[in-house]
Amino acid sequence: MKYAYPALFLLLSWFLAPASAQTPPTPPAPKQTARLELPLESYSSDVHVQTLPEDSSLVVLVERDLPLSTKSEFYFQHYNHQLQPGRKLVLEVPREYEFSQICAEGSDVYALFTSSTQGKLWVAAFDTRTGELGKGEFDTKLTRYVHNMKALGGNLFVTVGLDQHLTILLLDLHTAQFKFLPSVYEPLPATLTFLADSVTKRAEFILSESNGFKSRLQVKQLSEQGQLLRSEFVQAESERGLISAQLSPGDSAARLLAGTYTLRDSRYSQGLFAADLTAGVTETGQRRSLRFYDFLNLKHFFDFMSPARVARMRQRNQKLRAASRQHRLRYRLLMHDMIPFQGAYVLVAEVYYPRYQYGYGTYYNTAAYLPMYNPLYGANSYNRGYNRNGRNVDGYRFTHALVCAFDRHGNLLWDNAFLLKDVETGELAETVQVRPMPDGKRLVLSYLYEDKLRYKIIDQATSSPNDLEAVLRTGEESHPEKTLGTSNSELQAWYGSKFVAYGYQRIRSSGFTTRNVFFINAIAFE
Repeated sequence: MKYAYPALFLLLSWFLAPASAQTPPTPPAPKQTARLELPLESYSSDVHVQTLPEDSSLVVLVERDLPLSTKSEFYFQHYNHQLQPGRKLVLEVPREYEFSQICAEGSDVYALFTSSTQGKLWVAAFDTRTGELGKGEFDTKLTRYVHNMKALGGNLFVTVGLDQHLTILLLDLHTAQFKFLPSVYEPLPATLTFLADSVTKRAEFILSESNGFKSRLQVKQLSEQGQLLRSEFVQAESERGLISAQLSPGDSAARLLAGTYTLRDSRYSQGLFAADLTAGVTETGQRRSLRFYDFLNLKHFFDFMSPARVARMRQRNQKLRAASRQHRLRYRLLMHDMIPFQGAYVLVAEVYYPRYQYGYGTYYNTAAYLPMYNPLYGANSYNRGYNRNGRNVDGYRFTHALVCAFDRHGNLLWDNAFLLKDVETGELAETVQVRPMPDGKRLVLSYLYEDKLRYKIIDQATSSPNDLEAVLRTGEESHPEKTLGTSNSELQAWYGSKFVAYGYQRIRSSGFTTRNVFFINAIAFE
């Protein structure tokens, strides 16, 4: 009998310990701290939301049709962090112009409009602190289309297309003058990544160059006045070619370049590369710090596949390596700007493939060829919708988002992935948004699907649920309402651990009355 109690204790421990160990911690749920509704409908209005992380506010630019008029009304409206209204400024936009781009620097918001007359641009600048509104017209004559716009030092760097080239148009809002920057003048097709660094007051451009067999990158650094400060090439010695990349922001003493590389075929990515640009080059001109990470060697890149399929792929890779051959992968990645995080840099890249339309049918093909490139992301076609095989590009489908962390020397610290469901877009644009959690140790990745916020908590390489979601709140919990439809919904990272979700909704209340609104929800993770 003296051994009965110890035996009983061991038996209970055997049954109870696994149960407690297998109980996962409850993932944090988002809190919807504020909601704003504007009495606007999608068929008669267009709303552009610009977040201002510097002072935790945001600005909306509203375009609304006027009754019995062919002219639209524009106005800026400023809101604080609780979505309480501030200044409202009516914007008198000339009749010939239509909205093109919006961006911000600090507390200033800039809106760019293009004219029906080729080459003419119109800019409005809204200072949210003083309430001042500046306007200006620029007749560039040569500009055919606008791709992107970023602000730096009160100037606007606008990525524009000419007849057969891609270049940067600098708009000096202080002197109302403009100039094309000769240091960035690339023949089409071309890929271009642009970083406006408010810390170093530098504009960084990363250009991709290819001779048809091998590709390399050229990094150009410009001042906020558009003067060329530095230009350098980054290329690999082996058969690898560098497709596109992002540059780390902030500290000028740490210049990390990270992006995707390919094996001979510049259409598809084989893996990631990272280079410490401060490490210099060898006597032969090669980079001292250039590291490559094949997707097959990452821990979570293939989480979107079934385990059996991944096992078969890895077995095939081992057989090819034994025969001194390489397993060529065929992926396209849309890279985000790098984010400083925990003394390192985090790179988020969304994996996608185009949706093609041929004849009367629509289908997806991960191996299809796009002959031209988007100047911002290196993946879309300028003449959207047609490729040389006679198929129409009808949109894009995203499978997952890859998350990687590098130290300042380019060493891969960890990787993770966020599986995306039902994510299809007409234009190639970022879907996933990223913010740090309040503990400073984890990240939250999220995106909107109709009226649902889908998200994942990233704790370095630790596996975590991919199916977390929360329904966007419409009214007070004591007065339940039903969302009848949500359209044009989008999500932006805001400040701290907060996001802002917005779009159009049709809502039915408990009294069976309906309303059509443009909503803005503040969402926080705590």
